[in-house]
Amino acid sequence: MPRFWPVILALIVALAAMAVGLHTHIGGGEDHWTHASRYTARVGFPFFILTYSASSLARLWPGDTTKSLLRGRKWWGLAFATTHTVHLYALLKVITAPGAEVDWLYLSPAILAYVILYAMALTSWGWAYIAMGRWWKRLHSFGIHYLWLIFAAAYWLKAIAGEQRAITATFGIIALGALGLRIAAWRKAKAKRAA
Repeated sequence: MPRFWPVILALIVALAAMAVGLHTHIGGGEDHWTHASRYTARVGFPFFILTYSASSLARLWPGDTTKSLLRGRKWWGLAFATTHTVHLYALLKVITAPGAEVDWLYLSPAILAYVILYAMALTSWGWAYIAMGRWWKRLHSFGIHYLWLIFAAAYWLKAIAGEQRAITATFGIIALGALGLRIAAWRKAKAKRAA
């Protein structure tokens, strides 16, 4: 199986989610593209969580599975970028629809998230690591945490507002759990260095 199989899987899943969204209309005045954008964001979330948690899982529970996940983290990250490129297409359909009112200030954190996401995707290769030096780590470290913040805030704000609470609260809890894993892994590494 090729190393880039997560990217292929992500593209298939994201296109399927968009198709489901375009052929599902629950009501409430939302159009099909709004549903497509929601579904494509949701299917991208597991790809992000795997990318975000890979190093923590490998540090906390070293083994063949977690080490394999860590080795493939770049491809899981690129898979996430793939799902969110499809998500971006659906979002653009929503905000460019006739009569759509766009609050650019409200969208600015998401716009920054996309700039960071694509910067990380473009610099996921060996040449970028060498060329950027310590800035590579800074970009990827800041970027992964900023993307986590966007997801966590979005899902928790929606859960608090009562918007599809069963799904949004579950995803919010998963986001907090992933942060907990990173904190636990950081503490384990710190204790190991101290010893």
